[in-house]
Amino acid sequence: MAVKLFITGVFVHLFLLSNGAVVADEYRQQRQQMAADIEDDVEIVAKHINKKSFDTMVMQAMRTVPRHEFVPADLRGEAYENRPLPIGFGQTISQPYIVALMTDLLRPQPGQRVLEIGTGSGYQAAVLSQLVAQVYSIEIIEQLGKSTAQLLTQLGYGNIKTRIADGYDGWPQHAPYDSIIVTAAISHIPPPLVQQLKKGGRMLIPVGTRFQTQYLTLVEKDKQGKVTTRKLLPVIFVPFTGGH
Repeated sequence: MAVKLFITGVFVHLFLLSNGAVVADEYRQQRQQMAADIEDDVEIVAKHINKKSFDTMVMQAMRTVPRHEFVPADLRGEAYENRPLPIGFGQTISQPYIVALMTDLLRPQPGQRVLEIGTGSGYQAAVLSQLVAQVYSIEIIEQLGKSTAQLLTQLGYGNIKTRIADGYDGWPQHAPYDSIIVTAAISHIPPPLVQQLKKGGRMLIPVGTRFQTQYLTLVEKDKQGKVTTRKLLPVIFVPFTGGH
């Protein structure tokens, strides 16, 4: 969380990390502007998501999580621009608006357990960790997964558990999940993920390929276990990789 100290007539903003460490928060104003940009974008797609604003707790998480920690050092000056950025290995950190949108559509609640396919930079997992009890995140690229796991530990995100694996098969040991979020585009919805989704749960997944339109797709499983899908809006994500 952010705190303020009044020193020699000037408010100095500090950032309290999850592990209790306190660091100067020189990016606070940029995060506030990023949040404002996100809120402006909601109006553009309101008809697709049937809402004109995101949940206040979701936006609070967006204003809190230090995105600059999740981008390469040479891109920190661009960390709070409302656009994706490269993080190496052919991967990107998603546009802040997309992170907020997908988080909001999952309808996260305290006490829930969420599965993320595609840890990437760790930013999406960090945002979710502010809103739910536990995040389980899978990354297929070993070097990226290891470095991100180390970063999340350093930043004190103790309720995020990571794993190096092919996300197509999910993480059955911790299933069922209240919600599942997939951060790479795939041609179809993986059956193992549907199976691991709790009754009453929601999954968000970009469906499509590099050469065709991708649609952010909402998968819902009702209390009786019936599954329905709905295309929400066109998106562009890096492709899903793995044996499938």
